[in-house]
Amino acid sequence: MTQSFIKKIFSFRKPKKQTIKQKQAPVPYETYTADPAEQTTKNNHTSTSENTNIEREKLRETLTQNSEKSSSFEPLSGKVIVADTIKEKKIEEHLPPLSIEQKEVVWFERLKKGLSLSSQQLSDSLGAFFIKKKLDENTLQELENILIQADLGVETAIRITDTLASSRYEKGLSPDDLYTIMADEIKKVLEPVAIPLELDLSHKPHVILLVGVNGTGKTTTIGKLAAKLAEGGLKITLAAGDTFRAAAIEQLHIWGERTGANVISTKLGADAASLAFDAYEKAKKEKSDVLIIDTAGRLQNKSELMDELAKIIRVLKKHNPQAPHTVLQTLDATTGQNALNQVDIFHNVAGVNGLVMTKLDGTARGGILVAIANKYKLPVYFIGIGEKIEDLEPFSASDFSKAIVGKSS
Repeated sequence: MTQSFIKKIFSFRKPKKQTIKQKQAPVPYETYTADPAEQTTKNNHTSTSENTNIEREKLRETLTQNSEKSSSFEPLSGKVIVADTIKEKKIEEHLPPLSIEQKEVVWFERLKKGLSLSSQQLSDSLGAFFIKKKLDENTLQELENILIQADLGVETAIRITDTLASSRYEKGLSPDDLYTIMADEIKKVLEPVAIPLELDLSHKPHVILLVGVNGTGKTTTIGKLAAKLAEGGLKITLAAGDTFRAAAIEQLHIWGERTGANVISTKLGADAASLAFDAYEKAKKEKSDVLIIDTAGRLQNKSELMDELAKIIRVLKKHNPQAPHTVLQTLDATTGQNALNQVDIFHNVAGVNGLVMTKLDGTARGGILVAIANKYKLPVYFIGIGEKIEDLEPFSASDFSKAIVGKSS
């Protein structure tokens, strides 16, 4: 026999001059045991005779593990903060549930493992550095070059070497000393951008537009985010705005099935702006809390595609001058320094106001997130270190800064 333990991810804040009535005020980071009578299991409506694609079945298996929904509260209006991970685990009845602290440790260990390629490369590069007996000007310049090559950025590298230069290490610098200073300085850079995603439900639907170049994980991120929001009790509508890829449309429909979200799609090659316009109307009619719109991947140097993205935004503003309320750009960590140029272009064209860094587990270039944070100061809402829903996590400056240099929690 098993029990389900679900961690809530939402906290609600009352907007000024507005009263919000709720059946039960949720408590962030509270773990509770779900009442079996309250749980609902979604039926799989997809015909098994046609689903032979291995990749599709793999996605279904992943989603099945996260398909039950929590009915612990009923949001009406106000601000919702996506403050923590949605996670459901089946555990034996005789085993006690993990405490909040234990779950944080589990996540940190997974993050550290995900960033191991980045931390190991940095450690290897610093190996010869510790042979030096003192921190003279040449030694500090060597360290600065190593940090820049690790994609941390010039400004962050200078911060770290300046801190070392102003400190006294008469007997030399130990690895632990250096890693502690590096983690502290990286944390200072990241803390201003480690902001939880906030959804203002005083206007519905809250529109989230996903943008980015090809292959950065937009559609997958939408599915994971929809799962988290649906688990929190919100009504979600998804719009398949990547009208160039049949696979993207099909993938979004699969996520819709598993999360209970309504999916708006059209024929392949149709106008994405028209789809976005219709999706808003339908989401409003259905009284959805959140509308998440996918877009086709586009290279930042293709002006006609960037113009199409600008058109989608103009069309949404005809419904609501503030829409899209959140413009999330997905960034593939494996692209390294090229990600800086991507942020610059999409920020100017689409008004990006939040970032999601994906694929940190498959690269030694995770330090690029630090350089982006330092240059653009845009909120980093989530980071991804794997394929599962729980591998998309709200960003923590403290956890990331320690994991990127290989320090233990």
